[in-house]
Amino acid sequence: MTEPFESRFDRLILLVGRLNYMWTNTESLLIHLIAGLTGANKDVAVIIFLTLNTTRARIDLVERLAKMDGRAPEIRDPILEHTQRLSRLSSVRNKYNHCIYSFDPESGNPKTILMRIADRKTGIKLGREDTVDDQAMHEIEDVVKQLSDANRDIWQLIRQLNFPV
Repeated sequence: MTEPFESRFDRLILLVGRLNYMWTNTESLLIHLIAGLTGANKDVAVIIFLTLNTTRARIDLVERLAKMDGRAPEIRDPILEHTQRLSRLSSVRNKYNHCIYSFDPESGNPKTILMRIADRKTGIKLGREDTVDDQAMHEIEDVVKQLSDANRDIWQLIRQLNFPV
């Protein structure tokens, strides 16, 4: 039996909301890594975090701080593992946050329309469309689960390294 249009849309909106919640909650853990790696207190780390206005910039900062000369591998390596993990998960989050939604009139499936210009050799391409089918919904659910696991693991690392909480 096919899921009604409204149910599919509601399911998508709830999943994207959950994805955003888990992403924001997990990305904010970079504050504690910034504090620990710089020797700053948490308030200073919050200011640094908020001054950098993209996830990529925040992850780059944490990675560069972790890679500084003299940084012990037992600090550097697990931090880099977690930042690389977040970077991999960011693509799904970006896809569903930087798009507009439409609906396939035949299937009723929601569609994403990417709000990005893709430069080609001699032209540009606008608004790539992708159908949000059951497979895409499962992908979002999987990323939410992976973010939950990452959140738990990063908290464990923060405590293990005795970084400011």
